[in-house]
Amino acid sequence: MAVPKKKRSKAKGRSHQAAAWVLRRPPRSVCPHCQVAKTPHVVCPSCGWYKGRQAVEVD
Repeated sequence: MAVPKKKRSKAKGRSHQAAAWVLRRPPRSVCPHCQVAKTPHVVCPSCGWYKGRQAVEVD
């Protein structure tokens, strides 16, 4: 089994792990009812439609 030659300091180890914490933009889709950008699998915030029906009353 491979053994590291030198100990990695806490600062180096944490910065190495932090490189994997990539922030990504949330996905977007278009509401088929009102054509506004929204997150997928979520009720449209502008019209309240979800899966082809009125899910929430929006003022």
